Amino acid sequence: NTISTEVEEAGDGTIASLRLHQSAPAEHPVLRAHRLAVGFYNVDEATGEIKRTKRIELDVDGEVTEVVEVRGEKMPALILVNDDDLTYTKLRFDAKSLEFAAENLYRFKDSLTRSLIWLALWDMTRDAEFPAERFVELSLKALATERESTTFRYALGQVKVTASHYVVPERQAEVAKHVAHELWQLALAASAGSDEQFQLVKAYLGYGEVGDAEFLRVANGLLDGSVNLEGLEIDNDLRWSILIALAGVNALDEAGIDAELQKRDTTENREYAYQARAARSTAEAKDWAFEQALRNLDLTNMQMGAVVAGFASTAKGDLVKPYVDRYFAEVEWIWKNRTFHMAEALIEGLYPVYAPVEELVKHGEKWLEAHADADQALRRMVLGSLDSSRRTLKVQHYNASLC
Repeated sequence: NTISTEVEEAGDGTIASLRLHQSAPAEHPVLRAHRLAVGFYNVDEATGEIKRTKRIELDVDGEVTEVVEVRGEKMPALILVNDDDLTYTKLRFDAKSLEFAAENLYRFKDSLTRSLIWLALWDMTRDAEFPAERFVELSLKALATERESTTFRYALGQVKVTASHYVVPERQAEVAKHVAHELWQLALAASAGSDEQFQLVKAYLGYGEVGDAEFLRVANGLLDGSVNLEGLEIDNDLRWSILIALAGVNALDEAGIDAELQKRDTTENREYAYQARAARSTAEAKDWAFEQALRNLDLTNMQMGAVVAGFASTAKGDLVKPYVDRYFAEVEWIWKNRTFHMAEALIEGLYPVYAPVEELVKHGEKWLEAHADADQALRRMVLGSLDSSRRTLKVQHYNASLC
């Protein structure tokens, strides 16, 4: 369910009325009872800090709930529904609160308050109600001061999805390059040996582009020591993350991958090597990866997963576009010839998410129509990926309308 705020301001700057509107998705049209808190936040003029100045706890039941206790109160800078996270609901801000929250996310001292606001802005972004590029910018700004590890990790993932999918296609390359630059600057400024430093470096490695000289300088420098971040340990896992990133921008070929594996040939490193080979941004590498994942029954589960991860990491639409047809042609074969868990990993992992989203939606709908009698579990998997692409298309159209 979603709870949104409707506030009317009187001429003297006080609250004339505050109503909470509850809605439910069409597929589950059930309104629930909630016990929640509403918080008022303002900037402390003496300290400049954002502080909670009022908290009201109440029951929300039905479509509209009026918060009569605040009538006549001075209008705050932010009204936060579900303050303290007492119930499970999506939330929406009134216009004034939305603007304040978006501009000042990084200034909130309390980690729970920040995460609630951040999550609400993320929900709005993926529901085509908030500009994708603005979400990227406010997130990058907030990451500079965020210290809660889980929030930090989720935010990095949300930025990646937004920059790679929700930003309009013609802006994605430029936005991704900007994000990469900002993540590296944040990594340079992070505390030595901190979790933030490590997560930022790992995230940065996911933004490499073929021919990007700065990315090559940084990635190779991390390997050979010419780029040094104090406290950052280049252990085996991080080393292979760097190698896979270099393979992804075609700066590490098959021979180079084999040479790295020979330095320490372990079960884990063989899996990393499979991923590196599959990550290379060439048509040949993608064809090899797709066929290996489908046909090589000698691969262990972990090796197959590594191949799938490498295949899926390529963000170049021209490389993965041919796999829209191939994917939907193979889905039923995968389901019939692999165990449930292996089939699930292949059907979800090989879905060419970076292909043109219109093509994915068209082919997905066509497949479901033609396979009405397919196993329901298989149809649910395909429908899950299709729904994700439908969402992406809706969000891209929304952001295009803002240009």
